[in-house]
Amino acid sequence: MLYKDQIDKNRIPSHIAIIMDGNGRWAKQKEQPRSLGHQAGAETVHVIAEEAAKLGVKYLTLYTFSTENWNRPADEVNALMALLMDSIEEEVFMKNNISFRIIGDVEKLPTDVLNRLNQCIKRTSSNTGMCLILALSYSSKWEITHATKEISSKVKEGILSVDDITDELIGKHLCTSFMPDPDLLIRTGGEVRLSNYLLWQCAYSELYFCDTFWPDFKEEELCKAIYDFQKRERRFGKTSEQL
Repeated sequence: MLYKDQIDKNRIPSHIAIIMDGNGRWAKQKEQPRSLGHQAGAETVHVIAEEAAKLGVKYLTLYTFSTENWNRPADEVNALMALLMDSIEEEVFMKNNISFRIIGDVEKLPTDVLNRLNQCIKRTSSNTGMCLILALSYSSKWEITHATKEISSKVKEGILSVDDITDELIGKHLCTSFMPDPDLLIRTGGEVRLSNYLLWQCAYSELYFCDTFWPDFKEEELCKAIYDFQKRERRFGKTSEQL
């Protein structure tokens, strides 16, 4: 069946987060260099962003480059940074009314890359459709540590008291404070782990894992994940009878 025809357009997840895994293994299967897999993966980003926007997703957050990825071979890191520069196509954002944001320890990014990203953020800031967020130089442990330091400094300065610290306050100090927590987290590529991604935010997210490598994850695969999500009962700690 076509999952796109089966999903309820009135129950689309507001926020979908994706761990885009499998680029390197996709390329290896084809006896091609890893860089080709990353290029194919960048093309999939455009496809999925457009489809998600058409379906009515409000926020799409993509795990693009983790803090741990800085430990990869320098040639691969440099190639990824160059690909990031080349793949930010503002036309895709403008024609689909998509705004653009980034989260993470972005000051570690090369200056030319950061400038290019900030340019796209500024140019798309008036768009009113879906918001596409790239998690770059990101990890949950970094994010939570960073938020803890900010809150601790405010307590030390007398701006906050210890009693002011709540779940909501911590959430306001995370770099995702401008958007709701993910309803659905998707991981491609067959691995079944969260890899230090949005750990605080995904406390009650529905998790969806599939074997499809990211370059092959196209519109129908996204709709399949949404169809699976819509079959679930989200209780948030309550019983079925309380819903």
